[in-house]
Amino acid sequence: MTYKDNINPFDKLSGSSKFLNPKPILIFVSAIVLCGLILAKMKIVGVGLLLAGFFGSVYFFLLFKYPIIGYFTAIAFNFTLLGIGRYVTGLPLGFGIDGIFILTYLALIFNRFKERVDWSPAKKDITALAGIWLMYCVFQIVNPEAQSFAAWVSGRGIGFYFFFLIPLALILIDNRQKLDWFLYVWGAFSVLATLKGMMQLFLGVDAAEQAWLDGGGAETHLLFGKLRIFSFFSDAGQFGANQGYTGVVFIIYSLTKKGIEKIIFMAIGILGFYGMMISGTRGAISVPALGMMTYFVLSKNVRILSVGVIGLIAMFIFFKYTTIGNGNDQIRRMRGAFDPNNKSLQVRLENQRILKGYLASRPFGGGIGHGGVKAQRFLPNAFLSQIATDSWYVLIWVEQGIIGLTLHLFILFYVVGKASYKVMFRIRDPIIKLRIGALIAGMVGVMMASYGNAILGGMPTALLIYTSMAVMSDPEKFDSPIEEEEDTESEEPLKPLLT
Repeated sequence: MTYKDNINPFDKLSGSSKFLNPKPILIFVSAIVLCGLILAKMKIVGVGLLLAGFFGSVYFFLLFKYPIIGYFTAIAFNFTLLGIGRYVTGLPLGFGIDGIFILTYLALIFNRFKERVDWSPAKKDITALAGIWLMYCVFQIVNPEAQSFAAWVSGRGIGFYFFFLIPLALILIDNRQKLDWFLYVWGAFSVLATLKGMMQLFLGVDAAEQAWLDGGGAETHLLFGKLRIFSFFSDAGQFGANQGYTGVVFIIYSLTKKGIEKIIFMAIGILGFYGMMISGTRGAISVPALGMMTYFVLSKNVRILSVGVIGLIAMFIFFKYTTIGNGNDQIRRMRGAFDPNNKSLQVRLENQRILKGYLASRPFGGGIGHGGVKAQRFLPNAFLSQIATDSWYVLIWVEQGIIGLTLHLFILFYVVGKASYKVMFRIRDPIIKLRIGALIAGMVGVMMASYGNAILGGMPTALLIYTSMAVMSDPEKFDSPIEEEEDTESEEPLKPLLT
């Protein structure tokens, strides 16, 4: 009888005993030989492939062990997707978000395969509304006015991303620590966006950004020789409004923090407002204006509300009735938002009058992906592709008709209204009141800004809004005694994040 025969099969092999099994050795040697062949044949490219394979393997291992990593990956990619597209052309990067969502759902299912996934946290009215909205968007494929399936595919995110993300957020963001980590990921990329914007402002654009401007972007982003800052976003409008959104949420959220965390959140909020200012986007000013006003109302504090109203009136007077700061390009452009005779506003109103007559007999709209100048790559000669939609709500109206616009607005106001009621009258914990209130305030500000620009459904704002809607729809799970949460945080700070 050999040494190998005497080993207890239930004992774990260690040391030299591991070499009794030839399989690990064969796998290790085969891997070394394969790596050597790749490096010999492909050289530098081979190094890149091996590194990509290594980090990819580690990522997939962690993803299937901790599915929330996939959710955070979607948020991160959501920020950088359009910016990457300026440097890497010819690749269908837009499907990256779809792929990440699918992988995250697979990871969630396999991670909890034995005990099965508990879908009960996702059984909320917001999920049902997302399902109804998705069905309406799918119906748009057979809209009699729709002429291009490719155009519908390009606009698929308006229904699918909302429906995919809501259940994930409800299931994965189930405690205060995970909510904080969502804010940290958001804040990190917001800071990067502002820093990139500052580079464009002070150092100028790089070769890829210049190529984008030369390809048509200059028409809206070089005005009177001055660059409207767009960072790595789709345009200056999205950049400005999103940074204003960040400013509102993080400034209010910082009130619930202490020490270094408070400083971090406050700094992110201030940088967000700075990014909004340098974007030169007039409509973005409505994000902090209406967002902070919403927060003052939610506080139910007459003193805070009074101070807030006075501050907003002062801001209005500053922009409307003074010329202070006109030497600054950003302030001067912001001031244009308070001019009812602004030429840009008049053009938009005229476009809406034209669209009103066209859509009067088309209650389902012209089809997803068929509205505005973006549709010209699919339908260069169509009527709707010749008229700029500008506003997010006008875009919904044009593509999905008055029925779609009504349903969309109902969902938005229902979520905000119900969450506001809970913050004001149901939630006990003042910390959670502030945190949920911050998300509500930010969303209301974005809803207002979306009247002037297509903000709400664009990247990266869309996934941030959808996540906020999910969190706002179920705030009770965060409304636990502060002492209990503090004990959990102090003992195992990372466990609630990864489990």
